[in-house]
Amino acid sequence: MTRTARIVREYGPFPGIEAVHGVSYDGSQVWFASGDKLNALDPDSGETTRSLDVPAHAGTAFDGKHLYQIAEDRIQKIDPESGRVLSTIPAPAGGGDSGLAWAEGTLWVGHYRERQIHQIDPETGKVLRTLQSNRFVTGVTWSDGELWHATWENEESEIRRVDPESGAVLDAMRMPEGTFVAGMEAGGDRFYCGGGKNGVVRAVARR
Repeated sequence: MTRTARIVREYGPFPGIEAVHGVSYDGSQVWFASGDKLNALDPDSGETTRSLDVPAHAGTAFDGKHLYQIAEDRIQKIDPESGRVLSTIPAPAGGGDSGLAWAEGTLWVGHYRERQIHQIDPETGKVLRTLQSNRFVTGVTWSDGELWHATWENEESEIRRVDPESGAVLDAMRMPEGTFVAGMEAGGDRFYCGGGKNGVVRAVARR
């Protein structure tokens, strides 16, 4: 069953930021990638509170302590306090990577054009599992034991819950016409979704 997604709040556009790619949530702040920076957003006030000068071209994830950020063909592990890149691993799609999420000790990476999600070892980048979608994959997130991903294809976007073993679609929300999802992350009762080239972050109700 596909229902219409309900946007509950829109943040931005932000000064000097042309596009929002990856999005993550650390329990209090929303982090979003904007090309050459990772930016922290206070979801209550709607203000950006700080930024880290690191390449940030696609998905963003948080493991409870560190941020992970796709930068072209690699994934960086970042100290959110100092902004220092602690280590890097190869990204599985070699530059065609999109969303990024952390779950149970591994990273989950969207492969946009191949319509895939790869589960990888965060220390080595080794691919542990690959799920196939029937749509271009953008954002990826895990929440309450559920795997969700966003799609953006033929000028339409959906947020889908999929079976983490088979990739089968279990639930889907279609974004309103003219709104698209690049990165996404679950946070509380909502998904925080990067709007791509329009430079905004949207909060979408989970239910």
